[in-house]
Amino acid sequence: MDTGNPLPSTVAQALAAAVALGADRLDAQLLLLHALGRAPHDRAWLLAHDTDAMPEAAWSALAAQLSRRLAGEPVAYLLGEKEFHGLDLHVDARVLVPRPDTETLVEWALLCLEGQPAPRVLDLGTGSGAIALALQNARLDAQVDAVDASADALAVAEANARRLGLPVRFAQANWLDGAASGYMVIASNPPYIAAGDPHLPALRHEPVSALVAGADGLDDIRQIVRHAPAHLAAGGWLLLEHGHDQAAAVRQLLADRGFAEVQSRDDLAGIPRCSGGIWRAVK
Repeated sequence: MDTGNPLPSTVAQALAAAVALGADRLDAQLLLLHALGRAPHDRAWLLAHDTDAMPEAAWSALAAQLSRRLAGEPVAYLLGEKEFHGLDLHVDARVLVPRPDTETLVEWALLCLEGQPAPRVLDLGTGSGAIALALQNARLDAQVDAVDASADALAVAEANARRLGLPVRFAQANWLDGAASGYMVIASNPPYIAAGDPHLPALRHEPVSALVAGADGLDDIRQIVRHAPAHLAAGGWLLLEHGHDQAAAVRQLLADRGFAEVQSRDDLAGIPRCSGGIWRAVK
């Protein structure tokens, strides 16, 4: 990126230049730290070292990253990592970037597992492995399985599991095809964006197969709801993340299938982001 201006001579000037070029301040801080070889959670370092000299090579690296960010590429892809539920996950364009709102699903699943010794858990459409790894990390006694239809996504998830030393078992499958039974929780953050949704262009750098699910965005959720009971233990929960305006529709799908205690949970912005229900074998 040629700014047409003199190269910044200090860390503070580099940050100011990045913001002036149009980068969000937090994005600029994270990318500046990355260019300087610092960890993304080390933002306090920038304040303490704002008068440090800005190496020309670091500015060149930052400028290249800024060009990609301003073209819409997620910061997590540029950094190669994303924090989720206390875990540092490696991510790239083969998987969706884990969102903080998905921690709502993890927290709900952990509540459902309370008091259950060595529970069995299944994460559908694991992507980077975020949900499965967060659950395994919080419940080391659990048997956590995770599936994804994408071999590329599984490669990312398996690498994260190895690096974190978490014994999640991964398999390539289309949703519940070939899945075992007896799970106390089946959790999923499936594709739920409708084809033609106006927000899709902003997500063009992320894998579309992990985003779009038919004309109304509910095709994959319908499939999961239909088949999940055969794989749940009596008293097991199915928990689904969905779009900001889909809670009522997902609750109806769950109720129509025979789930009990159907309810939703709000995300960090107070929007109903996850819905689920309990499966009771004897009605």
